[in-house]
Amino acid sequence: MSNGSMDAPAEPSAQTAPAQPPARAGRRRRRWLRWTVAGGTAVVVAVAGTAAAAYVKLNGNVKRVDVGAEELGARPAKIATKAMNVLVVGSDQRNGKNAKYGREVGERTDTIMLAHISPKRDNAMVISFPRDSMVQLPDCKATGGLQGQRAHIGMINESFNFGGIGCTWKTVESLTGIRIDHFVKVDFTGFKSMVDAVGGVEVCLPEPIRDVKALLNLPAGRQVLMGEQALGYVRVRYSLGDGSDIGRIQRQQMFVASMVKKVMSGDTLTDPTRLFGFLDAATKSVTTDSGLTTGVMKDLATSAKGMAAGQIHFVTTPWRYSATHPGRVEWVQPQSRTLFQMVARDRTFAGSGIKGGQTKVSRSKIQVEVRNGTNRSGLGSQVAVQLEERGYHIYKIGDAPRKPYPKTTIMYSPKGEPGVPTLSRDLLVSTGRAVPRATTSRLILTIGDDWKGLKPLRTNDTDSLKGFDATHDSCAGA
Repeated sequence: MSNGSMDAPAEPSAQTAPAQPPARAGRRRRRWLRWTVAGGTAVVVAVAGTAAAAYVKLNGNVKRVDVGAEELGARPAKIATKAMNVLVVGSDQRNGKNAKYGREVGERTDTIMLAHISPKRDNAMVISFPRDSMVQLPDCKATGGLQGQRAHIGMINESFNFGGIGCTWKTVESLTGIRIDHFVKVDFTGFKSMVDAVGGVEVCLPEPIRDVKALLNLPAGRQVLMGEQALGYVRVRYSLGDGSDIGRIQRQQMFVASMVKKVMSGDTLTDPTRLFGFLDAATKSVTTDSGLTTGVMKDLATSAKGMAAGQIHFVTTPWRYSATHPGRVEWVQPQSRTLFQMVARDRTFAGSGIKGGQTKVSRSKIQVEVRNGTNRSGLGSQVAVQLEERGYHIYKIGDAPRKPYPKTTIMYSPKGEPGVPTLSRDLLVSTGRAVPRATTSRLILTIGDDWKGLKPLRTNDTDSLKGFDATHDSCAGA
């Protein structure tokens, strides 16, 4: 073998190989077998020991908080008993390592989501609740040094500040009728660690971002964000789109979708070091209820390992800007109630378009650049808000190169053409204009002097419930 040959060694001949006594040969075979068994056992024990040590470490990382039945009060019935509903909150606590993001007193939920995992673990849905939602908040007892919450109409994220995670849990259950099984809380520092552990997450920026408050300075285009940059991106509010919390929710959903793709890819799952690094960072980053043990997490991950990114859907609770509470939002009915009932009963959405005729592209898959071609100040922002309420992604808001623009026009490339019927059906007046050489899939809506507004939304319009899945490419509209 010293010459690098892969040939098998020559068998000894009968003349050159001395015969061994049967007893000695038997002893050697038994000794060889013992060493083989011992060696194999040692390897198994070493692997099992490493796995056990890893399990113990991961289990020890997780911080846990008991949420008792007395905190939750009367609860919705659990209809789909094998489904799992997990409340996910992003904390904006500013003490310790998070102090550099501001020094606000208390702790609020920057992000509120509900993850629904189907009984067969073959699909999942993540519902986002706008933190500025004006809703009916329930009574919550004072606990853990917090003053508690009295029943009143207020913003959904107040519950965490006044009554902690137990109060937020109770609030979401009372509003949705969905029985929640567990909660997970992630803070700023933990989020950064998870992003770093997977080697960064890809996003696509429609324009450069320079936001001092979010500690962010990024160029436009497709790029991979590491922890600190990623945190700034999901927190930024006023430097992109229309500056609303809804726009931020859309970016958060797309970022999580991109991160899910990265975690579920071969680069992470087949690399033990990277996988353990992610799990180590994730478990260090979260606080959960006592029932969500590492064993439950492992069983959940194992049972869902065949789930594809396309089977993980993201949707925002249907909403509109409030007329009675300026700057806040309200949930649209009956669409929101329909969404919650489908989740509580574990019913999947039947497709993403209409049956027969021309295929309809969901609003949530369409990016729109809004240009004001009139001399009516602020009209572009008003239209952008109305489109965003219906589920469109607002790419950018600005003025048309020239004014006045006589007709409201939708400009589109061959890639963007499928979305034109969806947008035009929502407008009272519009005309289409193809731009054959353009390559972007986003639509450019130029508001003209003939602008008459949007058509009333039908009560049976469920397009806002379709959302998008984790295969969504945030650069698709660029």
